Amino acid sequence: MKKLRILVLVHPDLVPPESLRGHSEEDAQRWKTEFAVVKTLRELGHEVRVLGVQYELLPIRQAVEESDPHIVFNLLEEFHSVTEMDQHVVSYLELLKVPHTGCNPRGLTIARDKPLAKKIAHYHRIRTPRFTTFSRRHRVRRPQDLEFPLIVKSANEEASLGISQASVVSSDEELAERVSFVHERVGSDALVEEFIEGRELYVAALGNDRVTVLPAWELLFENLAPGAPAIATARVKHDSRYQEERGIYQQRATLSEAVVARLVRTTRRLYRLLYLTGYARLDYRLREDGELFFLEANPNPEIAPEEEFASAAEAAGIGYPQLLQKFLNLGLQASRW
Repeated sequence: MKKLRILVLVHPDLVPPESLRGHSEEDAQRWKTEFAVVKTLRELGHEVRVLGVQYELLPIRQAVEESDPHIVFNLLEEFHSVTEMDQHVVSYLELLKVPHTGCNPRGLTIARDKPLAKKIAHYHRIRTPRFTTFSRRHRVRRPQDLEFPLIVKSANEEASLGISQASVVSSDEELAERVSFVHERVGSDALVEEFIEGRELYVAALGNDRVTVLPAWELLFENLAPGAPAIATARVKHDSRYQEERGIYQQRATLSEAVVARLVRTTRRLYRLLYLTGYARLDYRLREDGELFFLEANPNPEIAPEEEFASAAEAAGIGYPQLLQKFLNLGLQASRW
């Protein structure tokens, strides 16, 4: 294996320390992904430099000129505190003719626009929940064919930002209130879609032209509050105490061969239709009657060793060091320079 010079891009607040010594568990949780990636890349024998990026692109150019990296390992999820701007950083890397891990700018742009991704899926006859969007400063008027219950989300934010139990609404009054919340508190347009009762499945995939689909992972609730919908709220995803209290965990989904085959086929189609490259996670709902609904695509998802992507890779016989090396190889293969 060739030793590579790697520039790792992270948020400035998430630059990991050299060691866990002296850091609390709470601290370590904040930069767990960054720490694991940097540590593992160095253990693989690569030369690694970490750069915090938030408001300026010039430091990237300076770091590229100084260290002449073979590839950039991109762990950024935002720029200027705006999620949709992360694609511009990747575009800048391509202008500099520097190979990078993860998704290309086109795929990031499409996937970050959740309504657009759904429209593409629908056009190609891939089933999604019925949906509409409400732009800021526009009146909330529900289409007649959009029946309750509905779930209200941000049209572009990630990591379940703005999603709580109150996001599932059952009346026009609740709908208007929640759309207003997304507009004012999250600061984005609102995506409103029919709420699909069923199992929540996450399917990880990696590749460029050829796509490898990993085993499906499932979000499970053992102690959900009575009447509460089983959804991936921000607390469900990020609050460890709440997860323990409610018995929330993820594991490999037990599915029939027919459902597995459909998930693999659909994931490969969507991966290509949405111009995804590198690695991504696609989220679905599986209804009790066997109907599968595409929810959203997440390029450059969470890749901490204990999270669903790495866990799915492990289940497929791909250890964490091997997974990160695959990301590097895919980035180098995708590069035109």
